[in-house]
Amino acid sequence: MKNENINNKEKFSDQIEGRNSILELLETDRDINKIMVAKGEKHGSINKILAIAKERKIVVVEVEKQKLNQISQTENHQGVIAMVAPFNYCEIEDILEYAKQKNENPFVLILDGIEDPHNLGSIIRTAETAGVHGIIIPKRRAVGVNSTVEKTSAGAVEHMKIARVNNINDTIKFLKEQGLWIYGTDGSAKDYYYNQDFNGAIAIVIGSEGFGMNRLVKENCDVLVKIPMKGKITSLNASVSAGIVMYEVVKQRIK
Repeated sequence: MKNENINNKEKFSDQIEGRNSILELLETDRDINKIMVAKGEKHGSINKILAIAKERKIVVVEVEKQKLNQISQTENHQGVIAMVAPFNYCEIEDILEYAKQKNENPFVLILDGIEDPHNLGSIIRTAETAGVHGIIIPKRRAVGVNSTVEKTSAGAVEHMKIARVNNINDTIKFLKEQGLWIYGTDGSAKDYYYNQDFNGAIAIVIGSEGFGMNRLVKENCDVLVKIPMKGKITSLNASVSAGIVMYEVVKQRIK
């Protein structure tokens, strides 16, 4: 392990922060340019990170903790940051092919304009545990995979296929042509989510924080569903809504 000065240009590199996230990263084939570790951090899971990095011949750089604080994007780097190649988004066809390889009906999540990286990270984490085959996000007016998303997902992003598309409506049309039924989540819907049959090939659309689904996206859904609200607050966090509906799919499919 060697010492190295870090300049401000590092702030613009793609990076993954936190011990668990980096351990998950090291289990994948994603290119890692280098791993930076705070001086004196040679205990616990850091030792495991260093051992795997040495085995994979990944450059490890020892830096002052203050330097990590300067370039950290999550403010919770836990003494280690990895500089990586940009996230490798997939194609929609890759998601459908993955479902086919698993001999399962496609289970896809479409996120219509999620802007909070913490929400995206939480959704990815839940989607990975729920067996979602892939997530589709728009290229514009929505957050992409960044260090905060990586951290919040607890490394799940490294195991999730994520496609980034130009137009959500065109994507919905394509998925329908592939035999998927599109369910949109909307507070004004007449039907409750738990009254639907989610055993077939499906995509679930989750709208943005505060605004919900775009009007055209809503119109292009086959069915709109809602989550019952019993309190005075009439909406849920996007990641919570997504989790509730995803696990209804899980419940139905494990019968």
